[in-house]
Amino acid sequence: MRASRQVREAVERALKAAGLPPLDWYDALWEIEQAPEGIRPNALETRLLLPQYGLSRLIARLVEAGYVARGPSPGDGRGQLLHLTDAGRAVRRAMWPVYGAALTRTFAGTRAESEAARLAALLKGLTGEGRPPQPPIA
Repeated sequence: MRASRQVREAVERALKAAGLPPLDWYDALWEIEQAPEGIRPNALETRLLLPQYGLSRLIARLVEAGYVARGPSPGDGRGQLLHLTDAGRAVRRAMWPVYGAALTRTFAGTRAESEAARLAALLKGLTGEGRPPQPPIA
């Protein structure tokens, strides 16, 4: 948790210094961009691990900034889909070099840098990425 907080704070400082939106915005913009047909807010909630009320506020801010547009969900009159706007795509792309450079500075010269591939594999294992779904525990 401490390491995660240090990395996050370093990235947040770098984004702020560059006059860019906060890291939560990047994560949301990235996930929405990965769904070119649009993404439902509840699917975004699952991917971002944010509580519903926090996600609702984040989406409202992204819409107000002009980075995300809401649209109807086909076949579901009550549902909505979120889409990235051109401005959202542009700001997400502008954020990545700052984000990536902050990560590089944070890990440069540390043991984590030399073991990055191993660290990534361990973290993927913890999140279950790359493994087949497990049956539920009875």
